[in-house]
Amino acid sequence: MKLDDATFRRLRRLAPVLDDVLNAGEVEHADQAVDLASLAQLCSQLFDAYQSRNPGAIAQAQLEAIESR
Repeated sequence: MKLDDATFRRLRRLAPVLDDVLNAGEVEHADQAVDLASLAQLCSQLFDAYQSRNPGAIAQAQLEAIESR
């Protein structure tokens, strides 16, 4: 899936926030909570765009993850 330049820049800016949250398991700074809302919205938009271009891919990935357990 090709991203436009603006979306790519937003992802690059928000990636460290996601990394902090995933590694620490929590939000360490108040300003991260604001970025998390933006990150969640952007991830949702990307998910919807991916799913519309690749119908069934998400369901297939979920099945493979369950089977690998």
